[in-house]
Amino acid sequence: MADERAPSTACTGSSLLQPVSEMTNLPLDQVNFVVCQLCALISAFWFRLFLHPSKTSPFVRHVVATVLGLYFATFCFGWYALHFLLQSGLTYGIMILTGVEHMHKYCLVVALSYLSLCQITRVYVFDYGMYSADFTGPMMVITQKITSLAFEIHDGMARKEEHLTAGQKILAIRRMPSLLEYFSYNCNFMGILAGPTCSYNDYIAFIKGDPCRHRDQEADRKSKGKPSQGVPSPNMEVVRKVATSFFCLLVFLSVCKVFPVERNVDDDFIANTPFYAQVVYLYLSMVTTRPKYYFVWTLADAINNAAGFGFNGYDSNGSPRWDLISNLRILNIEFATSFKVFLDNWNIQTVHWLKRVCYERCPCHPTAATFILSAMWHGAYPGYYLTFLTGIVVTLAARAVRHKVRPYFLQSTTHKRVYDVITWAATQIAICYTVVPFVLLSVGPSLKFYRSWCFCLHIICILLAVAMPVKPRHLRLKEQQKSPQDPVQKPLEAADSTYAQKEKTS
Repeated sequence: MADERAPSTACTGSSLLQPVSEMTNLPLDQVNFVVCQLCALISAFWFRLFLHPSKTSPFVRHVVATVLGLYFATFCFGWYALHFLLQSGLTYGIMILTGVEHMHKYCLVVALSYLSLCQITRVYVFDYGMYSADFTGPMMVITQKITSLAFEIHDGMARKEEHLTAGQKILAIRRMPSLLEYFSYNCNFMGILAGPTCSYNDYIAFIKGDPCRHRDQEADRKSKGKPSQGVPSPNMEVVRKVATSFFCLLVFLSVCKVFPVERNVDDDFIANTPFYAQVVYLYLSMVTTRPKYYFVWTLADAINNAAGFGFNGYDSNGSPRWDLISNLRILNIEFATSFKVFLDNWNIQTVHWLKRVCYERCPCHPTAATFILSAMWHGAYPGYYLTFLTGIVVTLAARAVRHKVRPYFLQSTTHKRVYDVITWAATQIAICYTVVPFVLLSVGPSLKFYRSWCFCLHIICILLAVAMPVKPRHLRLKEQQKSPQDPVQKPLEAADSTYAQKEKTS
C-alpha cells in the first residue's frame, strides 16, 4: 500500500526527499510531513531565542510565523497549500462584510462547506481509500480556528457580558483582528501542519509576550508565588515530549503490521476464532493504531512549547505546566474508566472546539448535534459517520450507567476499585467497537464487522439508555436549584461529586 500511495501523493509537495521515502518504504508526503515538523521544532527554538517579545515587535513575530508556516505547507502539499489562504481569506471577508451579529453562523457554514468540498473531492475524485497525509488535514485545524474565532468575536462584540459563561468571558474577543493577525493565527508554522487548535486570545498573548495570559488562574492562586517570575524555560518539557513522540513512533512502526485491523473482518478469522479471542484481538488491533496519533500530537505540542507557547501557569506544587494546548493525555486514555474520560483526554482541543461551538450553544439534542458535527468535520468517508452515530448511543448509555449505577459503588474503596476494573474493560471494548469503521473507512467492511458481533453493543447501549434515562445537564441543574433532592439519592450524588472532584484534581 505504501508503494501505491507514494506516486499519487508525491506531486502534491516537494520531491526533494524522494530518496528517503524509497529507503524507508514510506509515502513521500509522510516523509515530508515528519521532516517539516522537525524543521519546525528547530525553528521554534530559534523563534523563542532570537525573536523573543522582549527583542522583537509583534508585527515581526507575526510575519515570520506566517511566512514559515506557508513555506512548510507548500513544501508538504505544493500548490494545494493555496486552499489554506483561500479558506482563511474568504472567511475573513465574511467577518468584515456581514458584521458581528451573524458572522459566526456564516463562517461556520462557509468554512465547513469549503472543507467538506475539498474532502469530498480528494476522497471520491482522486484517491479513495488511500488514507495518508493530505492537504485537508491542516484545513481541519484551520476550520476549527476560523469558527472558534468567529464565535469568540460574536461573544465579545455582539453579546452582553451577563449572558456569557465564565469560559466565554475569558475567550471573548473585543476587537476585530487585523488581516496579518488573522493569517498568523491560522497559518503559523507551529500549528499549520498538525495543530493543535488554540484560542485567539492565547495566541496573541504569546506573540506579545504576556506571561499571565493563561486560563487556569486557580492553579496560580495555589502556587508558591512563581507566576510573577514569568514564563520558565520549556527545554526539559520539550525534550520529554519529543522523546515520548519518537518512542510512540517506534512502537507504531514495530507493531502496526502485527495486528492489522482488517483481520477483524476476515471470513476465516470470524468463522474459526472463538468470540473471546475476537474480543482480545479487537482490543490489540485498535490499541496499536493509537501510537501514530500520539506521535503526531505530542510532537506538535513540543513544537509549540519550544517556541514558548503553551505555558499554563504553575500547579499546586509550584511546578510549571505546559499543557495549555496539549491534545492528549496518554495514560488517561489507556486507563480510562468511562467513555467520557476517554473522549476528554483524546484530541482535547477538538473536544473543546466541539463543546464551545456546538454543545454549549445547541438548543436541543446537543450530544447528537455534536457527534454529527464531528463526523462532518472529520471527512467524507462513510466509516466516520458510522463511528460517530455509534458514539451517540454509547455516550448515552455510558452517561446512564455513570449517573444511575456508579454512585452505589462509591460507598466503599473496594467496591470502587472493582467498579473501575469493570468499567475500564467495558470502556476499552466499547471504544474499539465504536471506532472500527473509523479505521476501515468503507460501509461494507464496517457493517460486516458489526454483523459478526450481532450489533451487540448497539443493542446493549440502546437498552441501557432507554431503561435508565438521564435528563440533560441543564435541566438537572434547574431541578436541583428548585427542589430539594431525594434523601436517598442525595448522599449518593454527594459521594459521586466527591470522587469526581478528586479525579479532576489528580
